[in-house]
Amino acid sequence: MTEREVELAADLLWNAAACREAVAPLRDEFPGMTAEDAYAVQDFNTERRLNRGTRLVGRKIGLTARAVQRQLGVDQPDFGMLFSDMAFGDGEPVPWSRLMQPKVEAEVALVMERSLPEAGIVASELIRAVAFALPAIEIVGSRIANWNIRFVDTVADNASSSAFVLGNTPISLASLDLRLAGMVMERSGEQVSLGAGAACLGHPLNAALWLANKMAEVGRGLKAGDVVLTGALGPMVAVRPGEVFEARIQGLGSVRAVFEEQA
Repeated sequence: MTEREVELAADLLWNAAACREAVAPLRDEFPGMTAEDAYAVQDFNTERRLNRGTRLVGRKIGLTARAVQRQLGVDQPDFGMLFSDMAFGDGEPVPWSRLMQPKVEAEVALVMERSLPEAGIVASELIRAVAFALPAIEIVGSRIANWNIRFVDTVADNASSSAFVLGNTPISLASLDLRLAGMVMERSGEQVSLGAGAACLGHPLNAALWLANKMAEVGRGLKAGDVVLTGALGPMVAVRPGEVFEARIQGLGSVRAVFEEQA
C-alpha cells in the first residue's frame, strides 16, 4: 500500500469509531493489503491518538488461541495499543456509547516494574521486569461490520480493541502458577466462559514474552508502569447494554465489568 492508501484506511477506521458506524472489511477495500500494511494503518491511528493527548499505557496481545489463528489463516499472534481512555476500574460503569459490537474475554494482566526496550528478551528477564499480575476483562470490539475480519482487518483495527477493566489486588508472580490457573466468567451469575492459563500460547508468560520482543523490534518497547494484556483464557462472549460480567482467575481473584444501559 502507498502512504496515501494507509492514510485512507486509517481514516475509515477512525471515522467508523467516531460515528459508530462499522465499515466493510479493509481487505476488500484494499486488495493485497499485507500484515505490514495493516500494522502501518494501526500505527497511523496510534500516532493520531498520541498527538491528540491520549497517553499510551500498555499493550495487548491477540490471537493467542491456536484455533483462532487457524480460522484467520495465520501462525502467530498480533498486538495492539492500550490507551489511557480505554482503562476502567473494577465495577466502574463502562459507557455503551464508547463501544462497537463489544465482546468480553477474561485475561491475566501484567504490570511492568522495569522497561524492556531491547529485543532478544528471555523469560527470566521478563519475569524480573514484572511488578505484579492482576485479573482483567478485555472488552474487544470491531469497527468492521459484523465482525467479518481476517488478520489484516483486526491488526489495522488496533487488534480489535475497545477497553479493559483491571482488578484491584496486585499479586506477585512468585506465588502464581499461571499455566494451571483456572478461569470462570459469569454474566449475572450464569457461567458463560471457562478456561485456563494454558489456553494462552501454553502459558500467559509465553504470550507476554512474544509481545515484549515484538514491541522492542518495532520501537515501542515495554516501559515501567505499562499494562500487558496477555490474551484470552477462554471463549469471548457478546455483550448487551446493562449487563454485568465477573471473571474469577485462580490465584488472582476477581474483576467485574459493568456496562451502562444504552442511551
